[in-house]
Amino acid sequence: RGCSVCFFQLACCCGTAGCSLCCGCCPKIRQSRSTRFMYALYFILVSVLCCIMMSQTVANEMKEHIPFYEDICKGIKAGDTCEKLVGYSAVYRVCFGMACFFFIFCILTLNINNSKSCRAYIHNGFWFFKLLLLGAMCSGAFFIPDQETFLKAWRYVGAIGAFLFIGIQLILLVEFAHKWNKNWTAGTTHNKLWYAALSLVTLIMYSIAAGGLILMAVFYTQKDGCMENKILLGVNGGLCVLISLVAISPCVQNRQPHSGLLQSGLISCYVTYLTFSALSSKPVKEDPGAHGKNVTICVPDFGQDLYRDENLVTGLGTTLLFACILYSCLTSTTRSSSDALQGRHAAPELEVARCCFCFGPYGEDTEDPQNMKEGPGVIYDEKRSTVYSYSYFHGVFFLASLYVMMTVTNWFNYESAYIETFFSGSPSIFWVKMASCWVCVLLYLWTLVAPLCCPSRQFYV
Repeated sequence: RGCSVCFFQLACCCGTAGCSLCCGCCPKIRQSRSTRFMYALYFILVSVLCCIMMSQTVANEMKEHIPFYEDICKGIKAGDTCEKLVGYSAVYRVCFGMACFFFIFCILTLNINNSKSCRAYIHNGFWFFKLLLLGAMCSGAFFIPDQETFLKAWRYVGAIGAFLFIGIQLILLVEFAHKWNKNWTAGTTHNKLWYAALSLVTLIMYSIAAGGLILMAVFYTQKDGCMENKILLGVNGGLCVLISLVAISPCVQNRQPHSGLLQSGLISCYVTYLTFSALSSKPVKEDPGAHGKNVTICVPDFGQDLYRDENLVTGLGTTLLFACILYSCLTSTTRSSSDALQGRHAAPELEVARCCFCFGPYGEDTEDPQNMKEGPGVIYDEKRSTVYSYSYFHGVFFLASLYVMMTVTNWFNYESAYIETFFSGSPSIFWVKMASCWVCVLLYLWTLVAPLCCPSRQFYV
C-alpha cells in the first residue's frame, strides 16, 4: 500500500494523472478543476516573485543579512549589488518567460476536443517538468542579447496584451449583465416573484451607484478647486444616466425586449467602482496650509491614517490585486465565457431561470455523472470530451501575464516604480482605469444600438 501511494504522488508530479494536492486526506477534486488550479498556482508563484523583485525593502534586507552578498552578486554576474535582479527590467524578463510558457501551451493545445488525445495528456499532467520549464524560461530571459532593445519592444507588447486582457474582462462583464437579465426575465413567465427579484436587485444596484458617486463628490472634491475630479464625477454620473435612458428607450425596447434597467444598473455600479478606484490611484496633491504645513487636497481627510503602516497597506493591497486578477482569469476561461467571446449565445426561449444562473443545473462544466470515472483523489470529469477550451485557457493566462507585468511596473511610469509606492498613486494607473470605465460604457451602448444599426442580423443579448 505504501508503495502504491508513493507511486501515485510521483505520477501526480511527473505523469499524466490529475493532481489532488497528492494528499489522501483531501477531498476528491475534478480533473478539470485540479488542472486549472495547478496552472493558477504557477501563475501566483511567478507573480509573487515579481512583487519581490519590485520591493526595495526586500532588496535592502537581503543586502544586510546575506553574508558575502556582493561577492555572490558578482559571481552570478548580476551586478555589484544584484541590481540586474531587481526593478522593472527584471520583472519584464520574468514575465516574458511566463508569457512564453502560456503562449507555447496555447499553441500546443489548439483544437483539442478529446481529453484522451496525446496533447490533452500534456496539458493535464507532467507538473514537475512544467515547473522546470517555467523556471528555465523565466531564467533564460536574463540572457537575451541586446537587453535594451528587447525591453523597449517588450514594453509595447506588454501594453497591448494588458489592454486586451482588460478588454476581455469588460466584454464578459457586459455579457454577464445581459445574461443575468435574460435568465431572470425568463422566470417571470412561470412565477411572478421573479419580477420582485429583478426590481429589488435593480434598486440596490442603482442605490449603490448613486450613493457611491455622492460620497466621492463629498470626499474627493472641495468647494474651491478639485475641478478635474468634479468634471470626471459629472461625466461618469452622466454616462450612468445615459445608458439607463437608452436601455429603456422605445426604439431599443422594440428591437431588444429583454433590455432593461438591471443591465444598466450593473454597469453603473461598475462605473462607480472604477471611478472610485481611479480617484484613489490619483497622485496626492499638497498645498501649503495656514500654519506652513503641507495639506493634502482632493482626498479624504481620514486617508492619511490609513497609510501610516506602508508595509501593511502594500501587503494587503498586493494580495487583493492578485486575487482579483486570478479570479478574472479563472472566470474568463470557462466554456460559457469562451462561447460569449465568439458570439455564441443561447436563445432567450431556451433559458431556465435560476438564482445561480452562471452555473448549469448540476454545476459549471460538468458531465453526466455516469460518464465520469474516479481515481485516487481525482474525479475524471473529462472522460468523454473536454469541459473547457484548453487553448483559450492558456491564451487568457498569457494576456494576464502581460497585465501583471504592466501593473506591477506602474504601467508607463516604470522607471520610478516600486511595490512600496504602488498604492500611493500614479497618473498612468489613474488614466488606465478611467479609460476602462469609458470603454465599458461604450461596449454596453454598442450592444444596445447594434440591433438598430444592423436590423438584418439576429442578436441574442
